[in-house]
Amino acid sequence: MSVCILTTGAPRRIGFISTRFHGTDGVTLEAGKWAQILEGMGHSCFWMGGLLDTPAATSYHAPLAFFNHPEVAEVQKRLFGVTTRSRDTTNRIHAIKEQLKDEIYRYIEKFRIEVLIPQNILAIPMHVPLGLAVTEVLAETGLPTIAHHHDFTWERERFIVSAVNDCLRAAFPGALPGIEHVVINSMAQKELARRCSLSSVVIPNILDFETPPPGIDDYNADLRREIGLRDEDWFILQPTRVVARKGIEHAIELVRRLNDPRAKLILSHPAGDEGSAYLQMLRDRIEDAKIDVRFIDDRVNEERGVNAQGKKVYTLFDVYPHADLVTYPSHYEGFGNAFLEAIYFGKPVVVNTYAVYARDIDPLGFKTIEMSQLVTRDIVEQTRRVLEDKALRAEWAQTNYQLGVKYFSYSVARRKLAARLANLFGEGV
Repeated sequence: MSVCILTTGAPRRIGFISTRFHGTDGVTLEAGKWAQILEGMGHSCFWMGGLLDTPAATSYHAPLAFFNHPEVAEVQKRLFGVTTRSRDTTNRIHAIKEQLKDEIYRYIEKFRIEVLIPQNILAIPMHVPLGLAVTEVLAETGLPTIAHHHDFTWERERFIVSAVNDCLRAAFPGALPGIEHVVINSMAQKELARRCSLSSVVIPNILDFETPPPGIDDYNADLRREIGLRDEDWFILQPTRVVARKGIEHAIELVRRLNDPRAKLILSHPAGDEGSAYLQMLRDRIEDAKIDVRFIDDRVNEERGVNAQGKKVYTLFDVYPHADLVTYPSHYEGFGNAFLEAIYFGKPVVVNTYAVYARDIDPLGFKTIEMSQLVTRDIVEQTRRVLEDKALRAEWAQTNYQLGVKYFSYSVARRKLAARLANLFGEGV
């Protein structure tokens, strides 16, 4: 009996393209993971964006591709919240689009790109001219493409009222042949089919569960002491940016109701670019609750080192091993990287049952403390029990890690990416 085996196919030169591949935003992180997997399969990966910290030898820097480029930002601010646009705005969109098309063609030629992977730029209209440029290049070249969609227009309130519905229909995403559409959750898959009549495959966000997580070492062993915690304190970590959709007020309420001097809430990230009103509201809640909350964003960065005050700086992966509990009370997430990180490090999680979690993650059997917009007495007691019972935490950690390996490991993405390439080239099966 013959056996059908999925292989990686012939080595390909694969070009990632987005507004930026820089820092620790979700798109940049997931693109890096895909590249690592594809290179492990024998392919070569290259990068084009407006803001890059990728290797210079394999990168093409096109400043106009960045969504915060002054020319782009000036045009973008005229496109949403209104229903019509001026002729001058239309002309500016197309002028920028044409410049970007030239850049994309040069990128393809320089690195002899055989497969293009647009990262989110055909999904969310943060940069309308770039989405149009990529779509037109694909229409003109027929270049095999895997379009990786993280967030769609209809998922963000600020894009609902628009003066560029013609552009959105054409390119976000466009209906072209030769494109394998990839989304990160089943809700997006269903909406893409319903709204655009486009089929897609779900490749969830992933972590390298095949490689054990880093632990406490000589560098990070002093982290608790450095942020003022004792060994007996409960290190309750909120590992997200301080923005309203993260629901951090629920974490504050949980710590208040634990009513235990050992309970310390640690916020690892800054407020980001969504204003200061939410942060001020949280500070008011903290003052009213009279709980111990530590903001350590000045001590956490992408790399180890020292900050401007000469104090030691840690990575987020230095922080996780010290945590006793992770709070993740988000109202909305496209997927949930912080959830994966928590189970990767074997930490119990208090999670709000946001829609994607409820549909795609909860049914898989993870052991968590689940809340539904309310910090109830039962949630508080479950949390207390987990914090006081090391054996229970160990049991949950083992179960959750095995589920992570099964559903959200690199092997999952490797198998599905191999299938996408096989579909594009008719090989490897």
